[in-house]
Amino acid sequence: MMELVCPAGTPAALRAAVDAGAHTVYCGFADETNARNFPGLNFSREELAEGIAYAHARGAHVLVAINTFPRAGDQALWHRAVGDAARLGADAVILADLGLIAHAAEAHPGLRLHLSVQAAAANPDAINFYAETFGIRRVVLPRVLSVEEITAINREIEVETEVFVFGGLCVMAEGRCSLSSYATGLSPNMNGVCSPASHVAYADVAGNHEARLGDFLIHRTPKGMPVPYPTLCKGCFSSPDGKGGGQTGHIFEDPVSLDATRLIPALQKAGVSALKIEGRQRSRAYVAQVVRAFRAAVEAADQGAPMPEGLLARLTEGQAATTGAYAKTWR
Repeated sequence: MMELVCPAGTPAALRAAVDAGAHTVYCGFADETNARNFPGLNFSREELAEGIAYAHARGAHVLVAINTFPRAGDQALWHRAVGDAARLGADAVILADLGLIAHAAEAHPGLRLHLSVQAAAANPDAINFYAETFGIRRVVLPRVLSVEEITAINREIEVETEVFVFGGLCVMAEGRCSLSSYATGLSPNMNGVCSPASHVAYADVAGNHEARLGDFLIHRTPKGMPVPYPTLCKGCFSSPDGKGGGQTGHIFEDPVSLDATRLIPALQKAGVSALKIEGRQRSRAYVAQVVRAFRAAVEAADQGAPMPEGLLARLTEGQAATTGAYAKTWR
């Protein structure tokens, strides 16, 4: 059966995910070492120890995301996070920074290492480098690859692959996004905050709803229409229409959620080992519902049964879903 890797932004969400059937949960410390560094989220050392004990007692694994990039000359916080994850019994750490990976491999040779999607390793040469040099056991692939491209990668590597199947759809190459840090001064890859809520502002202007991030207008929406959260990579942009004019729209990706449920058999055939659900900022009720639905889906795939569909429509952004780049029709 494909491994189901589920989000845990809080201790309560961890317990909800495990109870709902997660094979594995992933979480982070309450500091800038993880890429979901928001107030009210994440774990203290004591909470992580309790969460690991809870999961292990029920046959589930715990991964610790330490997937931001340390500041030059100030690596101690990140080194301590890796050491504490190992000491507390984490089943693996999820890392992105090359230097931190080297430190973990040298200082904690018994600790299983996973390569974060933030490392943006999207070809066999990059993945094999991490595996051969540092002993990486699994790579989380960026959400810009088609099923065919994932199949080709798996033919040329020996490590496990993990892919996202539900939740937010980052349409930039993960680990390479600088738009949010330009707009807010806080980097997703170093401070762990993409489109931080403290920099979001909404206003009614001339009959429209406007959503801003920092000093930048991201969305202008007619009244009566849902106002999306101002994430830069899903803003409205103008593009030439070939006739000297411009057309405004979501030319990168519509503001919808990723739902690759129907592609699970294809991903299984492509050699994917684990399916990842995004959502460490979500409630425990959300986590429980999504995990139950995907546990049923991976069990159906294991038995060769049809995929259950439409179970999570109410939990998607704008109640709309996409398979994103997995079924890519553009370049």
